[in-house]
Amino acid sequence: MIRKNDTSYVVILILQAIGIACNFMEVLLTIKANIFTMIIKYLFSIIIPIIVIILTKKNIPLMEVENVVLAKFWLLFGNRKIAKQCLINLVTKYPENYQGHKILAEIYESEGGMRKAIDEYVQAIDSNKKDYDSYYKVAELLNQLDKKDEAAEMLFNLLQKKPEYYNATILLGEILIDKELYKEAANIYQDALKHNPESYDLNYNLGIVYTMLNDFQNAKICYEKAAQINSLSYMSKYSLAEIALIYKDIEEAEKYFMECLQDEELSADGYYELGKIELIKGNKDTAIKYINTAIDTNSKKIVPKVKKDPIFIPIIAKISIPFNLEENESTKKLEEKEIKAKEHLEEMFEITRHLSYNDIELLNYNKNKEKEELKEQDKNINEGRQLE
Repeated sequence: MIRKNDTSYVVILILQAIGIACNFMEVLLTIKANIFTMIIKYLFSIIIPIIVIILTKKNIPLMEVENVVLAKFWLLFGNRKIAKQCLINLVTKYPENYQGHKILAEIYESEGGMRKAIDEYVQAIDSNKKDYDSYYKVAELLNQLDKKDEAAEMLFNLLQKKPEYYNATILLGEILIDKELYKEAANIYQDALKHNPESYDLNYNLGIVYTMLNDFQNAKICYEKAAQINSLSYMSKYSLAEIALIYKDIEEAEKYFMECLQDEELSADGYYELGKIELIKGNKDTAIKYINTAIDTNSKKIVPKVKKDPIFIPIIAKISIPFNLEENESTKKLEEKEIKAKEHLEEMFEITRHLSYNDIELLNYNKNKEKEELKEQDKNINEGRQLE
């Protein structure tokens, strides 16, 4: 410790001297020490020196232990300023100290100093390459700073090292969806499902990705799995209903929309879609009831849709359209990716509404044929590389 210019040894010598002095006074004065004095005596004169020797043999600076303990002590009592100073002193003397950088990064993050936190997390990673949590933290903070490309690169690197890291997959998927890189997001979710096949978020998010890629068959499989894992996933059921409409399966669509009526945020849309189904079936009176209920639930959302869709022309005179449009206050709000997927499915139904079932099957056949051709091209490319 003297050779390393670590003055902590002075404190250790003082404590050891106190312990020896207690023992000496006990012998000199022939007094019997109580249990408290005995604990102090052995702690100062024997236990602490042994701990120091063990730490030294493991190349753990006593200053690290001392400052980390002090920092945690001050953090416990809410004094971040002194805690930070303890850690800054530590990393100044030992720049490669992992614990110091990690705790300092957590303090900066809690204070909102994201850039300083990133710097400290990076130095922690340099000291401990297997600190995958710090990898994730850096990516998370970069994403919050709207540096999505850098965050995505960090997450890709993390998943190469630890492919089962769940939170990294979720965040990377969100970034790729936000950048509309749906094929890349699909690959990420598919790899993650190998490690966590029963994850609701992975299955549901993959359903959204397939939706945006117009791969409704695979989207249906994912939404069904998500709904199976979480029976209260009404957004999955709403998506399944829209896919059923696209494939002309009116009964299945009606069943799922009925379930969606239990959800406060989707109930107005559910009544609206049920109204359209009843018109398709020729039940005008029932359609009017559903549409009026949808308007009563959320007039601001439903009235513009009713006015825009020509399917309601035959019954528009019997629909109660209020003068002042109101929107219900929902406690839960759909995320942007959910809104995009929902609107995309609704638009696709409008596009395919006048197509026959055979037309839909032909579109699916052409899409599957295109996929097979792409797979064959990839196979030929890989075989060519191997020959080279």
